[in-house]
Amino acid sequence: MTDQSNIIDKKEQKRAESIREDHEMIRQALDGEQDAYARLMKKYHDPVFSVVFKIIHDKEEIEDLVQETFIKAFASLKSFNENYSFSTWIFKIASNNCIDYMRKKKLKTLSIDTTIEQEEGETSFELPDPSYETDKNIIEEQRRKVIQDAINSLPEKYRVVIQMRHQEEKNYDEISEILCMPIGTVKAHIFRAREMLNKYLRDKRVFI
Repeated sequence: MTDQSNIIDKKEQKRAESIREDHEMIRQALDGEQDAYARLMKKYHDPVFSVVFKIIHDKEEIEDLVQETFIKAFASLKSFNENYSFSTWIFKIASNNCIDYMRKKKLKTLSIDTTIEQEEGETSFELPDPSYETDKNIIEEQRRKVIQDAINSLPEKYRVVIQMRHQEEKNYDEISEILCMPIGTVKAHIFRAREMLNKYLRDKRVFI
């Protein structure tokens, strides 16, 4: 029983030390120390990856969702409550991010010509309102233009990787091979590019 208690005490002590370490890194990050963000990401990249992997099984999307999770977390870091652990907070952000992704993906793949069962056993089609579609297309076109302007505003090294990833739909390995760049550098450039895009689009009140 004593040995078991010692094991529990050590685990609790280790957890408390980890939380204190997180809170210190968060304070440093909020004070403008960029290295603190990097250390937080290094510490929680694999745990966040595991959370995302349990929800999303598309290997091509997991790393993107992980990066988006950190971007959202770092953008909201001022709202972090130190009464809670950083791990619990960022895992919740990761889960919500995955749910948003699945919801958007479902909407994109939903057929416009949805079959509807009738009482008589026949089927008909639910047709969209043309005027609604016209307005929607205009809004989407404006939105695409703002996003493209944001991409064009990026420094070249970030613009190239973000175009290859999201416009040409290349995976990380392909980008690494084409640019003769370590895959870690590719991921870092894409992460930084997304940070810059999110800031640009927030200022324009556009959300992606």
